[in-house]
Amino acid sequence: MERKGAQIVWEVLTQEGVEVVFGYPGGAILPTYDAMLDYPVRHVLVRHEQGAAHMADGYARASGRVGVAMATSGPGATNLVTGIATAMMDSSPIVCITGQVPSTAIGSDAFQETDVTGVTLPITKHNYLVTDVEEIGPTMREAFYVARSGRPGPVLVDISKDAQIASIEYVPADAPERLPGYRPDLRALPEEYEHALELIEEAERPIILAGHGVMMSGAMQILIDFAEKTQIPVTTTLLGLGGIPASHPLNQGMMGMHGESWVNHAIQEADLLLAFGMRFDDRVTGNLKTYAVNAKKIHIDIDPTEIDKNVRVDVGIVGDLRETLEILLPQLTQKEHTAWLEHIDELRGDSAVRDIQSLPDTGALYAAHVINDIWRITEGKPIIVTDVGQHQMWEAQYFKHEKPFTLITSGGLGTMGFGLPAAIGVRFAKPEDEVWAIVGDGGFQMTQAELSTCAQEGIKINVAIINNGFLGMVRQWQEFFYGRRYAATPMLSPDFVKLADAHGLLGLRVEERGQVEDAVRRAQQEPGTVIIDFRVVQEDSVYPMVPAGADLDAMIRRPSSIVETAEDELVGGGR
Repeated sequence: MERKGAQIVWEVLTQEGVEVVFGYPGGAILPTYDAMLDYPVRHVLVRHEQGAAHMADGYARASGRVGVAMATSGPGATNLVTGIATAMMDSSPIVCITGQVPSTAIGSDAFQETDVTGVTLPITKHNYLVTDVEEIGPTMREAFYVARSGRPGPVLVDISKDAQIASIEYVPADAPERLPGYRPDLRALPEEYEHALELIEEAERPIILAGHGVMMSGAMQILIDFAEKTQIPVTTTLLGLGGIPASHPLNQGMMGMHGESWVNHAIQEADLLLAFGMRFDDRVTGNLKTYAVNAKKIHIDIDPTEIDKNVRVDVGIVGDLRETLEILLPQLTQKEHTAWLEHIDELRGDSAVRDIQSLPDTGALYAAHVINDIWRITEGKPIIVTDVGQHQMWEAQYFKHEKPFTLITSGGLGTMGFGLPAAIGVRFAKPEDEVWAIVGDGGFQMTQAELSTCAQEGIKINVAIINNGFLGMVRQWQEFFYGRRYAATPMLSPDFVKLADAHGLLGLRVEERGQVEDAVRRAQQEPGTVIIDFRVVQEDSVYPMVPAGADLDAMIRRPSSIVETAEDELVGGGR
């Protein structure tokens, strides 16, 4: 059958099972948009192309499928860049399709021409420039295969306008895509397994560092089986939250810059670290020179480039985490680490850093109260999508995730503006689930135009704005390290209730803790998107905090009095 290149784009998307595309039309992609009307794929019109990439990313993380974003050439394509980089850092499988000027005009500085494959080369798993209609079908299929295989990631396909218009006899592929030149070797050597088993058997103070790869590989249950059989405590990265239930007795909580104090101390005292699907990010390790110096290290990751990249390890196993644990688990002996677990419990002591009752309840509204109340009122059931900043860390600390994929957040790139559009993507991936976007007043304003997308699409999201009138995390650093010199961090916001009303949406304002429950329950009952403006205490900070580059156990702790300065609370290794 004869098909135009533009039609072939949709033929492949349909064959790949794509149900929704997030995009914004323009001249160079217009032939593909014209062809769209004849295919059963829902298109969501975003208000900014960055939003399209974040929506595709949120969709991919929540569904486990490849998310798709579409844009025109030039500024349309470059507006995708931040979202592509976000997906790359967090291993999210998305395919971005962009239009390009006609092939005869490439390199001539034509109107809205940008070398988007050159721009995105460092932030994509792979990208393509297609100028021949014959190559559209194979390239599109290849893009989906690359995006979801191995360590997932973003792929960009840039298609010239003349290739979209040209026609060929098109025969749909009837076999799975195979790339002879793309065959990652994910097999570990037998001696690597043997060495790992020896270290596990010998360890007296082991700890598992569970990352995003636990969920990406579907290793949630075998992680629990592994930990229970060996009685090894588990700590998680930010993106690993939900990989093991928060209530599991072996789950010690989150590690790192804003992690649990006792966890960071335990890592420093451990004699064996088992790093499962994590990459030893600087926010996890602190000062590399003093990081777990007495511990042997086993690192299992699907990406060979992560092994020994930041932290030298004793055993590096390249492979799918679930498959690797399935090999190791039957060979493990039943063990107990009672003394080690009791010691970690002693490190925890009477620490109330995560105890909501430790925060003052004077009637003022603290962000931690808001987030903990949302968790309590919703019974922890929603999928939470966060933006980036203080509220993101408070969510990680005070919302207890029992199930995988219930926290969607930008980890590696730390992208402000991620929350609202990613939540829209999650909504399309999980239409039956309750979805909350917890955002700051700063990040929300970066992509608040996507409220119009919510209104036009008639979708339901609850948006909790943690409004403290500052760029909160930057302000916290200014408080701790720059003598409270608040340069460019005080922020004026619009009236968010009126903003919601302008979009035909419900807006609510909460200024006291006693108002939280009524607002949350009303938001749950409302059929459309709801925006709640939580006017929280302005100069509150996230505790504990490991200063950038400091030792992992050198944490700034919450002052005993809310008015004490944090500078006096820097402890060099003390609990």
